[in-house]
Parts: sequence; C-alpha cells; structure tokens
Amino acid sequence: MEYHNPVLLKETVGGLDIKPDGVYVDVTFGGGGHSAEILRQLGPDGKLFAFDQDEDALANAPEDDRFTLINENFRFLKRYLRFYNVTQVDGILADLGVSSHQFDVAERGFSTRFDAELDMRMSKKNDLNAFRVVNEYDEANLKRVFLDYGELKNAPAIARVIIEAREKEPIKNTEQLKFVLGRFLPQHKSHKILAQMYQAIRIEVNREMDVLKEFLVQSLEILKPEGRLSVIAYHSLEDRLVKRFMRNGMFEGEPERDMFGNFSVPFKLIGKLIVPDEAEIKMNNRARSAKLRIAEKR
Repeated sequence: MEYHNPVLLKETVGGLDIKPDGVYVDVTFGGGGHSAEILRQLGPDGKLFAFDQDEDALANAPEDDRFTLINENFRFLKRYLRFYNVTQVDGILADLGVSSHQFDVAERGFSTRFDAELDMRMSKKNDLNAFRVVNEYDEANLKRVFLDYGELKNAPAIARVIIEAREKEPIKNTEQLKFVLGRFLPQHKSHKILAQMYQAIRIEVNREMDVLKEFLVQSLEILKPEGRLSVIAYHSLEDRLVKRFMRNGMFEGEPERDMFGNFSVPFKLIGKLIVPDEAEIKMNNRARSAKLRIAEKR
C-alpha cells in the first residue's frame, strides 16, 4: 500500500536524541517511515510504541519484537501506554495532519481532486463525518467551523449558502459541495480557498484541535526529565498550539514567575523552527508547509 515519504525524517527523529535502550512513541504511525528510522537507531532493549487510528495503517506494521502498534487515536496516549505498563517515555514524535495515503484514496473524501461522498473521517469508528457537518449543523456552528478552522473571513456567507442549498436537497458529495460554494471560488485562487474549506470541515469532523491539546498535555506528563518532544505541524492553527505549549506549557496566558521574576516553564526549546529545504519540497510537494519544533522536558 502506497503511503507517503516521511517529512523531515532525519531532523524529526534526530530531534529525539535516541537512546539505544530508550522507550519511544510515534503517535502518527501512517506509513511507518519515522518509526522505521527510530527502530533503526534503537538497540535490542529499546521499545517503540506507535499509534494510528486509521485501520489502513495496520498493514504497514513491521515484524519487530521491539515494536507495538496501537490502533487508537493518540488523544488516548496515557491510557493505552498504561495498558502496556508504560508510565514514562524518553521521546515522543508527532507528524500531524492527513497522510498522503488518506489524501490519495478518493473515497475517504479528504482531497479536492476527487468526487467522493462527504466523509473525511481519519477513523471509520468516528460517528461524525463531513456529510453530517454540512447537512446537520445549524448556521451558527457552520460559521464557527469555517471561521475558526478555515480562517475564512466570509464564513457567515458560506454558512448561509450551505443552509439554503441543503433545504432543497442534501449535499451528498464533494462535487455538490464545490458547486454550492462556487461563488466563493474565484478562478485565480479557487484551489487555495477550497483547501481551506475542506480543512475546516476535516478539523471539525476529527476534533483535531481538541485532540492535539489533549495529546500535548499528556506528552508533558509522561515524558521523563530530559525526554524529547518532536512535532511537525502543517497549518498555523496546529503550529500555534505547539509553539505556545512548548514555550509556556500552556495554550493561553503566561506562565507563573518564580521568586526571582523568571518564568517557570516545563520545556527547554531545542534549536529553532525547522522547515524542509527546496530539495525535499521538490521531491515531496506535501512537505512545503511543514514546520518542525523540538522541545526537551526540564
């Protein structure tokens, strides 16, 4: 099964500073590229746990006694690691967003390139799908989705047009949705705006912002002191949360100061923001928006 080339492979795994006998977690297994590199650097006593809620990813699991793949959402990180008697780890890697495989399988409904049913679920166990968001959400909630997650200024008008269209007949597939939203898609930037619309619906369907927050809080709890967190984000909403949490240990506000007036923060930032070079982007176009941040628990 074709999956994607792992983005920023050397930099992301290198940021974990692998100890041969350490315990590591790849919370976004996908095609297994990052996991394969972690396993290559681990010794015989090392352990790697991986998470992926997409059933399709199970086919990529390597036969390796040091490796365990957990078919669950990484928002349950602590719960499932505890099942394996793991309470602390040496490093955690996350490559956020949608895998190339999910984009390339037409019937999943993630891509603007195909006509498909409105789905966009990363796990087929999810009750909420894109059809329900588009056809059942009220106007206020549709506006919220397109404004908060698509950062679309004309979100109120988009919500109203969807409501009017679905009163005549349900919007069942991506081609219908594109037709309904046609007036908001000027030819010179239709692809970009449509991608923002799809992103908004997908984030809502999969609760991606809530999941990311839960994951980051749990990662801090289970990392050992000097344990590393290595995270690739693909859009500003994700990157903002990762940046704030790594810098302050919180998503809003400022951390408390100690008696000397210094901020008390749980992470030490490792290096600066890392982005792919031109050669990687040329080889893998989906790397173009990747932003890697690395932090070490104090």
